[in-house]
Amino acid sequence: MKIKSQKDFWAGLMFLAVGVAFAWGATNYNVGEGARMGPGYFPLMLGVILALVGAFIVFEALVVETEDGEPIGKWAWKPLFFIIASNVVFGICLGGIPKIGIPSLGLIVGIFALVFIASNAGEEHNNKEQFILSIVLAIMSYVAFIVLLKLQFPVWPSFLTR
Repeated sequence: MKIKSQKDFWAGLMFLAVGVAFAWGATNYNVGEGARMGPGYFPLMLGVILALVGAFIVFEALVVETEDGEPIGKWAWKPLFFIIASNVVFGICLGGIPKIGIPSLGLIVGIFALVFIASNAGEEHNNKEQFILSIVLAIMSYVAFIVLLKLQFPVWPSFLTR
């Protein structure tokens, strides 16, 4: 069988794999039933729907003829690295790593780190815009998560709040 659209084929396989992983992971939780949903119900349904969408996209990529086969381009390693790294650093800033002595730096520092690291994924950098974006995101996150939702996690570095 010939792949008629490479982009759709590989995107569909990605959706299919992520959907199956979510559905499989959800089976570790109590799924419950439609009237009384357990904690695994939503990830299971999300995984099944995502896998079905992926299967449909793969099928369509094998059946529907495209003009040039829509070849896959080269991987964009730089943006991939900086986006993943910014999320990892944000997680470390928010929770710290107590086993090796890295303290929590809190939400505000984490957001600033996230924005400044993720902005390196692009070609253009404007420090003033990054700083303004960081301030706006920090204020909005504080209002949404701390004030409105009353979530309990560190806002400032732990060594400043002792």
